[in-house]
Amino acid sequence: MDSILVHGGAPLSGQIPIAGAKNACLALMPATLLSEEPLTLTNAPRLSDIATMSLLLESLGVEVQAMAGGRVLAMSSHGLASTRADYDIVRKMRASNLVLGPLLAREHTAVVSLPGGCAIGARPMDIHIEALTAMGAEIELRDGYLHAVAKGGLKGARVPLRFASVGATENTLMAATLAKGTTVIENAAREPEIVDLARCLRRMGAQIEGEGTSTVTIEGVDRLSGATHPVVTDRIELGTYMLAPVIAGGEVECLGGRLDLVAAFVDKLHEAGVEVEETASSLIVRRNGDRPRAVDVVTAPFPGFPTDLQAQMMAMLSTADGESRLEERIFENRFMHAPELVRMGARIEVHGGTAHVTGVDRLRGAPVMATDLRASVSLILAGLAAEGETLVNRVYHLDRGYEELEKKLSAVGARVERVRAE
Repeated sequence: MDSILVHGGAPLSGQIPIAGAKNACLALMPATLLSEEPLTLTNAPRLSDIATMSLLLESLGVEVQAMAGGRVLAMSSHGLASTRADYDIVRKMRASNLVLGPLLAREHTAVVSLPGGCAIGARPMDIHIEALTAMGAEIELRDGYLHAVAKGGLKGARVPLRFASVGATENTLMAATLAKGTTVIENAAREPEIVDLARCLRRMGAQIEGEGTSTVTIEGVDRLSGATHPVVTDRIELGTYMLAPVIAGGEVECLGGRLDLVAAFVDKLHEAGVEVEETASSLIVRRNGDRPRAVDVVTAPFPGFPTDLQAQMMAMLSTADGESRLEERIFENRFMHAPELVRMGARIEVHGGTAHVTGVDRLRGAPVMATDLRASVSLILAGLAAEGETLVNRVYHLDRGYEELEKKLSAVGARVERVRAE
């Protein structure tokens, strides 16, 4: 397995281009199943998760063509060959479950393996099942697969979600576009990726109102057409690279950054004494002083502080001036990076879903082990501020969510390199 070697102590200066959002693209790609006409996505990120979703769609009979170096994905579902999403592909990535709603909507049947992904806690499919069942689907779990049938097609319904699940909102939203009648999703997730999906579906002819709020209304239509749609900026990659100069020192301009995508996160940066300047096409981040100030963080669904930036924030707070409190309210078991940061000299105590972080003057380079996608990059960020060398092992997670990380960080002065496995 590859590793990432970080030589700490170099301040950063320059520009980092932010890619299209992984989580948005992974929801947009299954939308091609809703129409026989082509769907083209621009500003697509070049990531292993995108390749995995392409393989899954191709296994269903979708034609997927990557163009412009992978930045453009041209897809056509005019001739579906299967409605079965097999375990061998689905186990690699949780977002694979997003084919369930579109297949039920168009083909009225689907067999989808229970999904995999990062081991960051239980993320059950029960909310998805409850939502689709409310729309008339019959779903049974057998041998690790969800066997779903919608006799006569899905029907519009009131769908109150027990939790504002992003994936369940996306599955329900796509399913409802071809359902008979009106569907109202209550307690819908409000993330920018949901808004981006709704805008794409509207381009395809869907009738949707209320995306970005907790109540989304969809009037089903008989068919959807093709469309071309740009993938929204990746707010998690954006937040990650915004933290790099805060940890290492210096100033970085994140090209394509938008304040509305990371407002709650930026509020915490301001509280920590970090300067964030918005331009017409970017966000510029500068650290004021030798160390950021300690802040308390509680993760929450959008528009709250993103759980996917919690690990990176912990890395920054490990060198902050004072004591911080991090409370994780979205996923249990998401502090697995804390012991690895402790190996680098961080002072962190974890009690259940809360981590207490006492900032230190300087971290020390050490060999560490990545446990999941966001933990991987948090350890790399910590390495930027550490004395000596930090070797981050098991970074196969990293390529699922960060495009050309070594190249982007090196371009602004970081000393980061990939060590290839022999």
